[in-house]
Amino acid sequence: MTVKTGKSGVAAAVLAVLVAAGCQSVGSTVTPGAPSSTADPARGFGCLTEEQNRAGSINVPAVSGVRPGYFRQSDAGTAKVALFFSHQLAGSICDWVPYLPAFTKAGYAVLATEEPDSPARDVPAALAWLGGKGITEVVLVGASKGGTGSLEAAAERSTPLPVAAVVSLSGPAAYSGDNARIAVAKIKAPVFFAAEEDDSPFAGDAKDLYAISVSPAKTLKLYPGARHGADLLADGALPDVLAFLAQSVPPR
Repeated sequence: MTVKTGKSGVAAAVLAVLVAAGCQSVGSTVTPGAPSSTADPARGFGCLTEEQNRAGSINVPAVSGVRPGYFRQSDAGTAKVALFFSHQLAGSICDWVPYLPAFTKAGYAVLATEEPDSPARDVPAALAWLGGKGITEVVLVGASKGGTGSLEAAAERSTPLPVAAVVSLSGPAAYSGDNARIAVAKIKAPVFFAAEEDDSPFAGDAKDLYAISVSPAKTLKLYPGARHGADLLADGALPDVLAFLAQSVPPR
């Protein structure tokens, strides 16, 4: 187990060039109301530049029909590994936007979608869509409820593309119908668990899930503070996640 209790110099450099994104989201129920079925180029999710919106705003197949999404290939334009990002409660694609360039620069394609409920139900359709873009493996990255849903999805034995790894940022042990305790007892792929020490009960959940996990390549990172979900990427998690990916699922 690796436990991080301080910010690295790399994290400070990352923080200097990124704009913190996302909002804290806790609770056990999902606010009703599905997102629009069509990405609005004029809206850009409220956070994309005109260029980003024009190049990456898409509609992604989902159980309910389609979900607004944002997709970019790696900077090299040839990635076979994609990261599928699932936001936290009351969050959005905008939670991830400031950090996505770091992943595309590292050689990964990225896909983020608007999910009012658990992402687990829509993962198969999204993975099938990614397969049509030439992607052969996927890493599921989730914040809070998105982390729990990502673990739930990764525990499924049959998915359109192999789930090569999972990253759970402040993922609770259980959320709505998703049970991460059961999921991590099945997942053999590498798993990255993270939370901030004063973010209760999520720090305790991260430690518990790490202990239960049967993955032979699991990592636990605890950071000082009480920020939640995607905000961990601004508090030291971004370089750690990149290092985890480079070791577990190198870009190709």
